Amino acid sequence: MIIRLKDGSEKEYAQPMSVLDIAKDISEGLARNACAGQVNGETVDLRTVVSEDSDLNILTFNDEEGKLAFRHTASHVLAQAVKRLYPEAKLAIGPAIEDGFYYDFDMAPLTREDLDAIEKEMKKVIKENPPIERYELPREEAIAYMKEKDEPYKVELIEDLPEDATISFYKQGDFTDLCAGPHLMSVKPIKAFKLTASSGAYWRGNENNKMLTRIYGTAYTKKADLEERLKYLEEIKLRDHNRLGREMELFTTVDVIGQGLPLLLPKGAKIIQTLQRWIEDLEDNEWGYVRTKTPLMAKSDLYKISGHWDHYKEGMFVLGDEENDKEVLALRPMTCPFQYYCYKNTQKSYRDLPYRMSETSTLFRNEDSGEMHGLTRVRQFTISEGHLIIRPDQTNDELKGCLHLAQYCLGVLGVQDDVTYRLSKWDPNNKEKYLGDDEYWETTQDAIRNILVDQGVPFVEAEGEAAFYGPKIDIQIKTALNHDVTIPTCQLDFALPERFDLTYVGEDNKEHRPVVIHRAILGSSDRFISFLIEETKGAFPLWLSPIQAKILPITDAQIDYCTELKAKLRAKRIRVELDDSNEKIGYKIRKAQLEKVPYMLVIGANEQESQVVTVRARKNGANLGEMTIDEFIEKVQNEVENKAIDR
Repeated sequence: MIIRLKDGSEKEYAQPMSVLDIAKDISEGLARNACAGQVNGETVDLRTVVSEDSDLNILTFNDEEGKLAFRHTASHVLAQAVKRLYPEAKLAIGPAIEDGFYYDFDMAPLTREDLDAIEKEMKKVIKENPPIERYELPREEAIAYMKEKDEPYKVELIEDLPEDATISFYKQGDFTDLCAGPHLMSVKPIKAFKLTASSGAYWRGNENNKMLTRIYGTAYTKKADLEERLKYLEEIKLRDHNRLGREMELFTTVDVIGQGLPLLLPKGAKIIQTLQRWIEDLEDNEWGYVRTKTPLMAKSDLYKISGHWDHYKEGMFVLGDEENDKEVLALRPMTCPFQYYCYKNTQKSYRDLPYRMSETSTLFRNEDSGEMHGLTRVRQFTISEGHLIIRPDQTNDELKGCLHLAQYCLGVLGVQDDVTYRLSKWDPNNKEKYLGDDEYWETTQDAIRNILVDQGVPFVEAEGEAAFYGPKIDIQIKTALNHDVTIPTCQLDFALPERFDLTYVGEDNKEHRPVVIHRAILGSSDRFISFLIEETKGAFPLWLSPIQAKILPITDAQIDYCTELKAKLRAKRIRVELDDSNEKIGYKIRKAQLEKVPYMLVIGANEQESQVVTVRARKNGANLGEMTIDEFIEKVQNEVENKAIDR
């Protein structure tokens, strides 16, 4: 048989060979580092025997599929350790994931001390280095075996497999698990590992099922790589918007209100209000938008016209029963069809276009419970949404305008260097998901592509990421935690103007069909705030900070002066608080620093007598010295007006 290797070379063998034996024949070093193999593009176990001409790639930890095999084996070491320490724990699933692995157990929640104990047991398992064996069982025998071991979740998994499925097991010393593999040949290489967290997880991700205990971990071949990963995880903790947002009293969630429905507390509401007013002022005063205010719900008739009822119904909150109710309503997942009727309220001529509408919209989307997190994925959110009704000849200029507005806003916020651009296209292999035909999609995609090329913007193209009615420009922001999130979007739409019969009267006094541009400058305000929290570690620029200054009297003797100072600053629209607690000044300063307050005004007897303030800055705790009240007011107002970035 002929084995064709990744580098183009070939090996010839007279008899069947395992992937591992072929690796040994190539190089002993390669065999030592091998984690799995790929035979004709399929990832397989090193134990797999190749018996015919094949393409073969030996996978090491440097390959993504090799990492998965390595970490999948680590998850079995975890499960073996848990079963030793907690024999009554029931096994669920334990896959490898990006940057690590997890395993779900039906058992009581665990503490950090519990995880440390499990780690120690894992080290014992690795030191024992039990042999790993793979075998298969017929369906009924497999079910009987897992029933005998009292593993109900494994029984359910087997019963759900297709009738012709191969049912394989991996035996690792005193531990056996239902598993498709692949796995390493031994557990010995798994030395650099760490159990990173434990949380609750519904069985099969369904909130109607039992809550299980999920243990997360990660594993590497080198200790240095593990340490780097753990350092990164610590940075995540420091920047995690879900933790910081709650600690800083920006938002909270309440079980009786529901998942994905965060409460914006006064400080968080102030940040979002400031962002929204800024965008609204830009749109209204500098970019020629008119503002609308439309209902939060509509009859299903509206969404049937737009196509959302057919293409997005599962993501909507429907009020009523189509079969039994005369009228069925749904909370809006978007604003565009509402604004179309604002446009249609009066006949427009070619001179009225472009007609740019904007609205600060509250939207509702029925996200899966397992996907919701903090402010990044919610069921109710606010968006600065805009729809431009334009003549076809205005397409290029208006698309450029939307792109430039987004770029301007990102520049003001200091994140313009952290963005990439994506042309999100349809998937021609799933045409039923979209409106329009091949010609429609090629035309609209070409139009957006030409704009990006014309503007000299580097971009990638992604199939299947378009909206169902048209392609879009997605501006992806690289977060401080190295995640890509879509914030601004700009979408081109020739389909919905047809569906809603949008028209304008041309120079020829005849009706013509306009084009629609959908755009969201910062995307969801909620998601953007989560990005800013992680980007700044909660230290917002002065103009966005919910509290811009905090007055810190040294003794109660300065309270009256501080109260007057607070009133003067508030009269100048400076967001200020007074800490009149009985704590010592050092404690007050530390507390204000933890609250990420940009400026601290320390007031003692000398400051009171001289009618000045001693200013400390958040950045590096710098002491800016004494200022008159007017000088401080001017400093703050200038920074706010210029939207200075303090990083």
